[in-house]
Formats: sequence, structure tokens, C-alpha cells
Amino acid sequence: MVRNSIPMKIGISAVIAVVVVCLAPWFDRGTFAEEVALSQSTIEQAFPTSSKCKRCHERVFEEWETSPLSRSIHSPAFRASLDAFLASPAGKDKAMCFRCHAPHVREFSNQVQLFINQAKAGDPSLDGVACAQCHLIKQVDRTKQPPEPKYELESKTVYGPYKDSVQNRAHQSIELGLFQKSDLCLNCHQSVTSAVGLGKANDLLGNWDQSKAVKSGKECQTCHMPEQVGESANGERKRKVANHTFPGRIGKLRQEAAKLDVKTKIEGENTTVMVKVQSLVPHNLPATHPAWASVVLDLDIKGKNLKTVFTDKRVYGRVYQDAKGQKTSFDFEAVKVLEDTVLKPEEMRIETFTFPTPKDTKTFDVEVTLNYAPITGTTPFLQRVEAESSKGSQDPVFQPVEIVKYAENVAISK
Repeated sequence: MVRNSIPMKIGISAVIAVVVVCLAPWFDRGTFAEEVALSQSTIEQAFPTSSKCKRCHERVFEEWETSPLSRSIHSPAFRASLDAFLASPAGKDKAMCFRCHAPHVREFSNQVQLFINQAKAGDPSLDGVACAQCHLIKQVDRTKQPPEPKYELESKTVYGPYKDSVQNRAHQSIELGLFQKSDLCLNCHQSVTSAVGLGKANDLLGNWDQSKAVKSGKECQTCHMPEQVGESANGERKRKVANHTFPGRIGKLRQEAAKLDVKTKIEGENTTVMVKVQSLVPHNLPATHPAWASVVLDLDIKGKNLKTVFTDKRVYGRVYQDAKGQKTSFDFEAVKVLEDTVLKPEEMRIETFTFPTPKDTKTFDVEVTLNYAPITGTTPFLQRVEAESSKGSQDPVFQPVEIVKYAENVAISK
């Protein structure tokens, strides 16, 4: 028995030795959590977080922090949409959403699951669209659709629009004309790949490059990064700098997106209100990604005691159909465009409303409002967005955002 136990001990020892040898690389590299941390550290070395930029660029950081770009992978709507995307046939390309919502995934495509996990966490430590994701771009290749950014990651070179950058130890600064051109923005804002059934990319902007605004020399930055006077870096002399709140749907810029011309005509028993909706922007209104984005023209007629006696609306947006023949708010599920009422660049649309002339009153009120509509979609999707949000049903995405409003009191002649 003693002699037979010796080979047994040797055998066990050999097995243990083999297991140790096989697992040695894992012991050297640490735990799985450490491995994930190492991957994230590698990404952040290439694309430093915006908090590091804040040390010297506090004004820019504070503006960016209030912008939609800072929440590109934080928002409940993005997380809910990401789950739907990954469950769809288009979800085989896991990186697709992040190519715009966290564009550095292009340089770290093998780490796409880390980006997904970060977004799903609800409070990601990885930035989505921040300082480095734009200011490390050296070139934009517009021969590809969507256009591809060419990043400069081999040095500490940061690109921007200024000729007289201040010397510093953090990074080298180089002026690049690209940062005053729309090309920089087209990486994400020109088109989004849709489901195979549509056969082409989802057109977001329309014929923007043929607009009067562009022909007059305006670029995306003219409106969405307007010039102001301030510091670029802390303590630097004040000069003309670009605003980094990126106004659009959020911010006062939306009030310049359209104007209304309203005419009311009473003809006995019936009244007609004609509304001219003039888009003032050089791109589609709305840009239909996210696909639930829509603009709504609301008419509200108030009669005696300000009681609403008639309402109607017009919706500007796109309605898609999925492979099952159902309507969908997700362009990545779309195989067909059922309806397209988007206001084209600088388009003027005439809407006519007819209703019974209010009775038992000498006057009535006409109210016409053009709003960015609240988020729309299936009930399960909206419930998921609400559940993901710390504000629940009070999350701003569930509220309309006013663009322009017209109101008048109309006298009824006898």
C-alpha cells in the first residue's frame, strides 16, 4: 500500500503542476476585473477623459458638461435603444451605435463589449463624445459613408481652430482648418446605417450642402458652436472662442429653427386657419435619428371661458416598418419608410385647418405651437426608458420642447 501510494502522489503533483503552468499567464495578468481595468486604462491613455482636460480648460468643460454630447452613452433612452439594437438582426455589428456615441470604439473595435457594459452600467466612467474624441481627429475621409475620422494617437498632439495656441506641458497644439468645417461633424451627423432592407443609409440632413445657408459660407459650427468671447484655457487672455454647449434642440438656438405665419378666415359656420411653417435651418427638421424624433405643429382653438373647442396637429418625421410589417421607431429595424413628412432644408410648408366657428362668444383664441415632440415608441420601450431614468416619467425626454408659438384673439363679426 505504501509503495502504491507514491506514484499516486507523484501523479497528483504532476496534475497540479500542469494546472499551475496552464493558469500561470492568468495569475500574471491578475483577475478578470483587473484585466477589464487594464483594457479601460489602455483606452483612456489613448483618449484621455474630459475630467483631465478640465484642469486647464474649465470653461470649455463646464459648457460641454451641459450639452447632449456629454450624455451620449449616459441617457436612459440610449441604454433602452441599445438593448433593442443588440437584440435585432442589425445588432450583429455591436459597434455600430458606438461609432457615433463613443467614436473611439473605431480604434478599439476588439473592446466593443467593454463599451456596451459601460453604457449599460448607467454611469459609465468611459466618455462617449468628449474632448479627445473630437480634438484628436487629424483628417476626415468623406469618400466613405458615413465619413471616417482619422485619429492621431501616436503623439500628444491636439488639433483645434486657433493659430496662436498657448505653449503648455500637457500637449502640443496645432491649428487645423478642419475644425472650422462641417466635415468634422459629418462623421456622425450625416448618415446612420439602417437595416439592410432599406438598402441605404438613413438620410439625416437632407440636401444640406445645397442650402442657402451653406452657399452663403455657413458651416455647422456657425450655429452649433457659435463664437463668443472668453478663455480657451484657464487664465488665458480672452479672445474669440467657440461655444461648447452645442445648442440645437436644447438651448435658445431652437427658437431660430422656424417661424410661423398664421391667417384666420371666418366664413359663417366654418373657420379656416392657414399656417405657413417656414424652416430656417439648412438641414432636415427634425434630423430623424434617433428615429423617434419628430416635430409637431399643434393647433388649439379656445372659445367661451377659454374652453378648448377644437384641436388638431401635423407631425413632421418618419414612420418606419419592420420586417414583421409593424410600425417601428427604430431605424435599425426598418425595412421600409411608410411615411416621410420631415421638413426639408429651408422648406416652407402650408397647413390648413377647418373647424366649426365657435358659438356663444364674440371672440375666440387661436394658438399655434411648433414643438419638438416627446419621445415616442412602443409601450414596453417607453416603460424601459422611464425605469432607466432617475427622474422617471419626469425625465425631459417625455416633455415637449417649444420651438415657436403664435397666439391671437379673433373677433367674430355679426
